[in-house]
Amino acid sequence: MKAAAGSPNIIAFPGQRPPSQIGFDRQELGRILDLYGRMVAAGEWRDYAMNFDKHCATFAAFRRTADTPQMRLEKRPAMRNRQGMWTLFGEQGQVLKRGHELGNVLAPVERRLVKAVDS
Repeated sequence: MKAAAGSPNIIAFPGQRPPSQIGFDRQELGRILDLYGRMVAAGEWRDYAMNFDKHCATFAAFRRTADTPQMRLEKRPAMRNRQGMWTLFGEQGQVLKRGHELGNVLAPVERRLVKAVDS
């Protein structure tokens, strides 16, 4: 059977292909933004930024807009079977925590929030 002139060519669906960019799902983003909101209420953070590329999704929180981020959280699915896909970085870029569960990786920031509210 021959396609008529001007009709589109039909190409078979290739199956599962990797996503063009990594992102946060609704539950993860809800957890991250909940923490961000509580830190804003405590006066610790004022701005945030998100970046999505094909290797990782990043959330960064800032005390002031022009500063370096106080906290950077990365989700790298390629690291899922190694050290865990979540990594928490500090202000100088040091790794504060790695893990498989988002809640465990955010624990150091949550502890800092408790100290900020108590003082």
